[in-house]
Amino acid sequence: MCTSIIEIARAEGMAKRGDEWFPLTQAVVAYDHARHAPLGDVITLDFINTGLEPGARAGIELTLETAKELRAALDRAIAASTGRLPPPSSRKRK
Repeated sequence: MCTSIIEIARAEGMAKRGDEWFPLTQAVVAYDHARHAPLGDVITLDFINTGLEPGARAGIELTLETAKELRAALDRAIAASTGRLPPPSSRKRK
């Protein structure tokens, strides 16, 4: 069964495809069946530029646990860059 869980956010940055870097315009976060990874349901991150050809994307598929760990790492890095500590639950490292 498809979950149809999709979130789209504006993205400003760069992504690499092969040997080329391209500017980003959007990040798409989805929870659905893996298309490429030998896993069940995954969090998929697609970084794209809607103004370029369809191949202007960088995509990854992560287990839900890995996505949670990535979110916590992002929270820690963002908090450190702004001088604020994240909530204690997100400071836990494995």
